[in-house]
Amino acid sequence: MNKNLKVLALKYRPKIFKDLIGQEIIAETIYNSIKYDRSANAYLFTGIRGVGKTTIARIVAKSLNCLKGIDNLCSEDLCENCNAISNSNHIDVLEMDAASKTGVDDIRDLIEFSRYGPTSSKYKIFIIDEVHMLSKQAFNALLKTLEEPPEYLKFIFATTEIKKIPVTVISRCQRFDLSRVNSNDLFKFIKNVKNKENGNINDEALKLIVKISEGSVRDALSLLDRALISKNEKKELNLKDAQKIFGYFDKSYLISLFKFLLEGNEKEAINTYRLIYSQGVDPKVFLNDFLEILYYIKNISFIKLDGTNFSLNDEEFKELELISKETNPETLLLFWQFTIKSLDELDIVANQNLSIEMFLIRLLYIKEQKIYNKIKSSDLNLEKNLNIASKPEKIKFNIEDENKEIKNKTISQIKNFSQEETLKSESKNEINPKINEIKNFEDLIRLCNTKKELKLKYELETNVSLVSFVENRIEISFNENLDKNFVKELSLKLHDWTGKRWIITFSKEIGQLSKKHKKNLEKSNLIKVTKEEDAYKKILETFPDAELIDVKMEED
Repeated sequence: MNKNLKVLALKYRPKIFKDLIGQEIIAETIYNSIKYDRSANAYLFTGIRGVGKTTIARIVAKSLNCLKGIDNLCSEDLCENCNAISNSNHIDVLEMDAASKTGVDDIRDLIEFSRYGPTSSKYKIFIIDEVHMLSKQAFNALLKTLEEPPEYLKFIFATTEIKKIPVTVISRCQRFDLSRVNSNDLFKFIKNVKNKENGNINDEALKLIVKISEGSVRDALSLLDRALISKNEKKELNLKDAQKIFGYFDKSYLISLFKFLLEGNEKEAINTYRLIYSQGVDPKVFLNDFLEILYYIKNISFIKLDGTNFSLNDEEFKELELISKETNPETLLLFWQFTIKSLDELDIVANQNLSIEMFLIRLLYIKEQKIYNKIKSSDLNLEKNLNIASKPEKIKFNIEDENKEIKNKTISQIKNFSQEETLKSESKNEINPKINEIKNFEDLIRLCNTKKELKLKYELETNVSLVSFVENRIEISFNENLDKNFVKELSLKLHDWTGKRWIITFSKEIGQLSKKHKKNLEKSNLIKVTKEEDAYKKILETFPDAELIDVKMEED
């Protein structure tokens, strides 16, 4: 191996089993199988990126073919075979990338090549990386050779997606699942590398690297490489500098933001987020970290701080513990739902930063549990969840009016646990209308709303032009925008609700305007009349570019 390699992920790649970190049991098992001449026909290594799948495959190949034997496996002074295997140019050890050679013809060439014995070593070895990329026909072509290979032939497979490999292939291999590397072990490893490279980086910055790498050794070394390159030799790289380099921010900002949200302090919450955003944090990264903080607050009693967890320090842990005691679990669950929904919204919004600010404002106005218990309704939607401030002492509203308004809404609901209990108790006491009496078209629309048949209600209001409505018979004008299953669905529902058969027919006559059309027409006329008023003309004198788009009448 070239000792002058500048890329740390290659320079510090393990050469023997003892160099591996976090995979000691697997290393010991394979070492013993080779030492006692009980090696498998095929090995299958699976795990996330950067935990050592290809590295272990090469070490196994070296262990099988090393001229010094497995007990004296080459580490520094490499023998001819080990040197060639390390540089991927050994004639009997073929490394193949299944991502670029996926077809059955490639596997047939491989099988044809396997008929000839090794030329300069004990075993002929095929290492196939990302083996899950092979086609179904290619896997089938491998089966026979994989089950009964010649004594000199070994297969070593590596994959990140074990579920894509056929069970018939897995059953013919000795499978090893490589785990994520323990945070404490990974920290010690990169700290040792840092010392060898004479890096001037403090432990807090190294812990951040460990957290970001998520148990991947290669990711950790790549991040350390960036940190070493960006450092000033005279100045130590601290946590704040590392956060700027890797696009991460201090958790204390997020905890402060969370406090402001629960207090209802909109100004400080938005300012704190803008401070985080100014550090170059991606909105999706922010939301994922927000979800992480939510998880910690909700489950803080089950989390322990030890040497394997670098996500929180002692001070942050105590702050989150205090927040958890003072916050309703239902509020946290609502926050979680809104955050997940906002992650989906980011893909359809041009300015993601503005979307995050609106997301935070929505959270600021979520009702607390005390307010939930005051509201009795059969249909509570997302918009209503957001229109009441988080400070109960400042809120004034009329519950009866609230109920009337809510019942007229049919937007999809987000209901919390206390609301569901309320709804259950209400449903028992609610006085149902006489379903067998539908006297007119308006009764039918109201019934669809009560029964939560929103699709039928939409069609009745938008695309239905009524010609006549008599007992058990409805006649409407033909409309090509009407859903093709509307008549069938409405007939079945009316039969279920009233116990009678209803006849719904299309007429050539032009019926009444649809409810939506009438509403739009009334709005248009109201705007037209308003534009003739003196008040509107005075506004135009001051704001000549103004345009009247809606008029709302206030009740006396």
